[in-house]
Amino acid sequence: MNIIPQESSRGAVIFRMEGRERLYLLLHYEAGHWEFVKGKREAGEEEKDTVVREAREETGIVDLRFIDGFRERIEYFYRREGQTIHKEVVFFLAETKTRNITLSDEHIGFDWLDYDGAMKRLTFENAKNVLGKAEEFLKN
Repeated sequence: MNIIPQESSRGAVIFRMEGRERLYLLLHYEAGHWEFVKGKREAGEEEKDTVVREAREETGIVDLRFIDGFRERIEYFYRREGQTIHKEVVFFLAETKTRNITLSDEHIGFDWLDYDGAMKRLTFENAKNVLGKAEEFLKN
């Protein structure tokens, strides 16, 4: 019986306000896709601690303010070194005042985009679903 390796990550839909416009942060990963800040949970780390650490490491953002009540979980499978991996990612929603991003070497670019622009730029359907839920959550 083959046991599929499990991975668990935490991430955030990060936004900032530019006047009345809400802009979402998307990162361009080396593999070519566009997505949100996310990363693997380290041993003993609380969920939001992972998000804070990953945001700092990947973008230089240190002023995240979590929006209470938003927590979206997605699951998917991907292949690494010929092996299928089952990944679970939990996304939170967080606001920042930071505009200038300092990218880690995991990424080749970033962009601050309005909702429509972010929906067009995001690569994966599950990320688009998370963004849609975040936008609805913020409107209510």
